[in-house]
This record gives sequence, structure tokens and C-alpha cells, in this order.
Amino acid sequence: MARDVHLLPKAHLHLHFTGSMRPATLLELADKYGVHLPEALSGGEPPKLRATDERGWFRFQRLYDIARSCLREADDIRRLVREAAEEDVRDGAKWLEIQVDPTSYAPRLGGLTPAMEVILDAVGSASAATGLGIRVVVAANRVKHPLEARTLARLAVRFADRGVVGFGLSNDERRGFARDFDRAFAIAREGGLLAAPHGGELSGPGSVRDCLDDLGAARVGHGVRAAEDPRLLAKLAERQVTCEVCPSSNVALGVYEKPEDVPLRTLYDAGVPMALGADDPLLFGSRLAAQYELVREHHAFTDAELAELARQSVRGSAAPEEVRRRMLADIDDWLAGPASSREQVGSEAHE
Repeated sequence: MARDVHLLPKAHLHLHFTGSMRPATLLELADKYGVHLPEALSGGEPPKLRATDERGWFRFQRLYDIARSCLREADDIRRLVREAAEEDVRDGAKWLEIQVDPTSYAPRLGGLTPAMEVILDAVGSASAATGLGIRVVVAANRVKHPLEARTLARLAVRFADRGVVGFGLSNDERRGFARDFDRAFAIAREGGLLAAPHGGELSGPGSVRDCLDDLGAARVGHGVRAAEDPRLLAKLAERQVTCEVCPSSNVALGVYEKPEDVPLRTLYDAGVPMALGADDPLLFGSRLAAQYELVREHHAFTDAELAELARQSVRGSAAPEEVRRRMLADIDDWLAGPASSREQVGSEAHE
């Protein structure tokens, strides 16, 4: 007997823009624009990926770039965000912070500022249509020059009153130093944005420490490798820095061999807040509720512990206080409600 995790209210804090796309949508857009998709993107199964070496990461990035090349018009952006919102609502999300690097879409949408306006317009429309609270984290690319990150940070601050709530740093954390981007993050923090760089995924605990010390991170994208350093775990717990943990992604990219190897219990028991995320469902084959199911199945988290994970996702979000209170009350209601059989869970999930 177990409660349906699809009905557990939660916040989704680690979802990349192109990576949120439905596979069927990618096929349609590729056909529309005459883009040839490799078998890894058109075969109906998540691609076999392993990014722990440079060649593997390059392959992952190449697949992502091919998928992104199919987003060419404002209507494509609106469709992507609406469908991502629909998927998250189906998985019980009440709040989504979607991460995007607008420079990737700017050439086809008339420039950086027009691209940002298209993205935020799409977010507003999708939120109104689905009832899901949606905000944006603007992410710089760490393989590009830090001056580009500063430009993006200023852009993000300009749109803080239009739905941008955070500033991130993505791509291969083994490239370059976090401190190279310290000025960009200072601009973002001074502008009232939450700092949420990636760290502690492909690189070890030192990259998490750099996010804290050099970038003033309030959240860390992934952060799981912090489990290798007890002193760092204590620091994260003391500061209540939320780690956006993406278990399916960690296994798909070879960071850990098996779901049970992801150190979720280590972080949880150390008091480190976590927000489970799907990262790139298009490439990893599973969405938000599946992360909670993985934690239940492979780490024996009880419903009470799953509810606490959902609370941690809410507390780590940039949602307004009133929205947080409502979500936390709804989580309590989920836990207070009756457990149901696995058969019921399955049928409810596909209604």
C-alpha cells in the first residue's frame, strides 16, 4: 500500500528548456523543418549515454544541440513550454522553474531581448492555461566566455519583474573555474536573483564548494557528489542550500552505475535539502514523478519521507510565500490521506 506520488504536490526546480520536450514533438518539429534526427533521438527509446568521459559528454551535448535546432519559431517555444507544463501538472507539480540559455534561441528569434520576451510570453501563456506556477532561471554556459555570462546576468535582472527568478551556470563543470563567473553571479544576486549554478555532478565535491564560496549559491544543480565530503555535507545542511538532485539523469550519464548508488539517503540523513528534478526528460526518458518513484523503490523512502522531499522542493523554490504555504498544506493533506494499492496508483497515473 502506497500513496500515489503523481498526486503529491511538489516543486520542479531542475528542468532544462529543450530537454523538457516530448519525443513526439521533436519528431514533428524535425519533420517540419527537414532536420535529420540520429537514431538516438528518433528510435523511440532514450539514447544510451555515458558522459563521465569527454567523448561521452560531447555526444550528449550534440544530441541536445540537434534537438534544440528544431525550435525555430515563437510557436515552437510556446508549444514546448505548454507541453512541459502539462507534463508537470500530470506529475503533481504546482510550481516549475525552467532553466534556459536564451542565447541559444536568439539567432532565430530576432536577438537576445526578443528571445527572452518570447520565452517569458510562452511561460505566461502556459501558466494561465494549466494553472501551474512557472518562473524562469536564466543559465549561462560555462564553456563560453565569462563576459557572455555577465551580459546574460544583466538581461536576467532586467526581466526580474517579468518572471525571471534565478541565474544558473550549466554545461560541463569540468571545464573552466566557477570563480571565472563570480562577477556575473554578483550582478544576478545584486539584482535580487537566486544563484543556482550546476556543480557536483561530473566533478567531485570541490565543484560544489566552489559554487558556494565563489558564486554564492543558494541552490546547486545536482550537488550529489557532496556526499563524498562529510564537512561539505555539514556546510550545505547548515546553510540549507538545496541540491537539485536528478537521480535518473545521474544514472543515465554514468555518474552512478545503478539507481541505488545515487547517495540520496546520505544527503537526506545529513540534513541537506533536496529538490528532485527530471533534468532532460527528452534524453533520459523519465519525468518528475518517476524520480519520486525511484527514491521509493530503490532507497526505501517512506511516504512521510517523500512528503518531506516535496516540502524541501517547495522551500528551495522562489515561489511567493502565499504559494508556498498553500503547497505545504496540500502536501500535508496528501500524507494525511489514505494509501492506495499499486494497481490503483497505476490506473490513476494514466487517467
